[in-house]
Amino acid sequence: MILFDELKGLAAQYTAGASPEGDPSAHFDQISKAVDSSTLAQGIAAAMRSEQTPPFSQLVSQLFSNGSADQKASMLNAILAAAPHLAQLVPGLSSGGTVNSQQATTISPDTVQNLAHQAEQHDPSVVDRLSSVYANHPTLVKTLGTAAMAIAIRKVAERYAA
Repeated sequence: MILFDELKGLAAQYTAGASPEGDPSAHFDQISKAVDSSTLAQGIAAAMRSEQTPPFSQLVSQLFSNGSADQKASMLNAILAAAPHLAQLVPGLSSGGTVNSQQATTISPDTVQNLAHQAEQHDPSVVDRLSSVYANHPTLVKTLGTAAMAIAIRKVAERYAA
């Protein structure tokens, strides 16, 4: 009960637009451990769509740069699920194929940025697909910085501040 009350108080501060005392990274950790991955994904998607953060494709490239081989493969496969025609831009991949961890490490962040940009143009739901991937790796999301974390927390908080 105490944890829920603490999170509810924290959520209220973020929803009000205040800058709560403490470390946003620690707050993000608390929130990411306390909510389901779908709720966290909605918060991450809000951060990726926000005008207060860099463009979606740039964020994806940054996350790709900081991800493990398995995380990189998951990101690429989510992009290709939204826009299968982009598989032709991935070296060594045939149409309809999936990227494995080893292949993912050979792809540059610039290529991923281009893929993410084109995928978003083709199917804007790619933001939601990738946010679901990132919700499973909240430590990776923290590499986006304070603004992105605050936006994600604020979005999650909207559900709990009532």
